[in-house]
Amino acid sequence: MTPIAIAAVAGAVTLLLSLALPFAVRPLLVRLGVMDVPNARSSHARPVLRGLGLAVLLALAAGGGLGAALLALPENALPGATTLVIVVAGSALAGALGLAEDLRGLSVRARSALLIAIALGASLALILSSREGDGSVPVVGGGAAFGWTGAAFTAGLPWWGLALLAVYAVLFISSYINVANFMDGLNGISGFHGVIAGLAFAAAGWLTALPWLLIAGLVLAAGFGGFLPWNLSRRGAFLGDVGSYLLGGAVAVTSFAALVSGVPLLAAIGPMVIPFGDVAVTLVKRVRAGRRWDEPHKEHAYQRIQQLGYSHLQASGLAAGCTLLVSLLGLGSLFTGLIGTIALFLGGLAVLVCYLLLPRLLPERS
Repeated sequence: MTPIAIAAVAGAVTLLLSLALPFAVRPLLVRLGVMDVPNARSSHARPVLRGLGLAVLLALAAGGGLGAALLALPENALPGATTLVIVVAGSALAGALGLAEDLRGLSVRARSALLIAIALGASLALILSSREGDGSVPVVGGGAAFGWTGAAFTAGLPWWGLALLAVYAVLFISSYINVANFMDGLNGISGFHGVIAGLAFAAAGWLTALPWLLIAGLVLAAGFGGFLPWNLSRRGAFLGDVGSYLLGGAVAVTSFAALVSGVPLLAAIGPMVIPFGDVAVTLVKRVRAGRRWDEPHKEHAYQRIQQLGYSHLQASGLAAGCTLLVSLLGLGSLFTGLIGTIALFLGGLAVLVCYLLLPRLLPERS
């Protein structure tokens, strides 16, 4: 099978499972009483079922596992099966941590320790895997050979460079899991983010001849795409921490895996710029105003857009559109040299600034 065929099969299985599994998962959540009760951070007015991210978790694990198995078949002999397994495992562990939070709740100390442990394990495994050449770009970046040639990012790094890379990865992955949790406040916003990030990673995988990244991206997009009809239906249902932790873990681990496999930085982090920027700016504003950064609030840019009178779908769509634009700019770095990359970086910053200014620029709706 070709990489595209494997990705299509894995993505189709993930989509079907993500659409169908809620029929089994939803009654279980109802019996367990896993409800999201409105609080100071909520943008909804009535209790809504949460935890449906469990269905997405099971779908992603199945689809990603199938993709890795097909990659490893002797008749296919395609690289990256080990990298894909690490990505799926790291994502699933993040989701499992969120499930524990949904069902029983965890202390801040325990949750932070487990987040760091998951990030450390995934990052070390990916660094070792890339050093052995699994999933890295051997010579050129597939169709994207205009200004960039691929090579494993870890190749030739001294031990202290690898140590710094591991520290960066732990902070990057654990932080983004929290970011995804903070950004899961409107119907559609996390589902759209998963779809856009997944498609961006899939495009990067195709352009750089990385079969595992193509598969991981399509599986991610399919998993959260299958959740959207449930989230946007009249009855509604939320991902819960299991889904937001899964989203943050899947996006961050895939991004870091792409980076160490040789994908340019801007292409690897493009889908994450808007969420990271929204959370960082909001927390800095709260600290400067003398408020606690960790108390519930509705001060993120996407929440302030919704408070102007825009629907959940409209506010989520604006955030998704900005994420899509920054992701496309990141993918553009595959075709440019240093000057072009700097220009694309500045373009991404401009999109972020425009997004953060939307609550001031958009007219209020009655």
